[in-house]
Amino acid sequence: MRTYLAMSCAIFAILLGSAVTATAQTADTDSAHAVAFVKDSAITTKIKTKLAAEHIASLGDIHVDTDKDGVVWLSGSVKTKRAADRAVAIARSTAHVKRVHSDIRVAERD
Repeated sequence: MRTYLAMSCAIFAILLGSAVTATAQTADTDSAHAVAFVKDSAITTKIKTKLAAEHIASLGDIHVDTDKDGVVWLSGSVKTKRAADRAVAIARSTAHVKRVHSDIRVAERD
């Protein structure tokens, strides 16, 4: 009976220890994602704020996305090539931006 109890306690301790270790690793991973998310959001917000400050109406139609590596993706449409170029320049000049990819389209005039 004592052997059975000792064996049950040992198995329980091993299983519990594994669960605690797995939870601790998951918690560390989640916190890293949260930090990356906040950093990405800050970059995106800075770019959107700069675009709004330009007071060019079509710059409001640009969507900004930033990945965890500081790479910015611009998409949407603008009225002129100059506006598209300005949006890219604004993104490139923003702190912590490593690279800018532009999928901005110049809307055709009717």
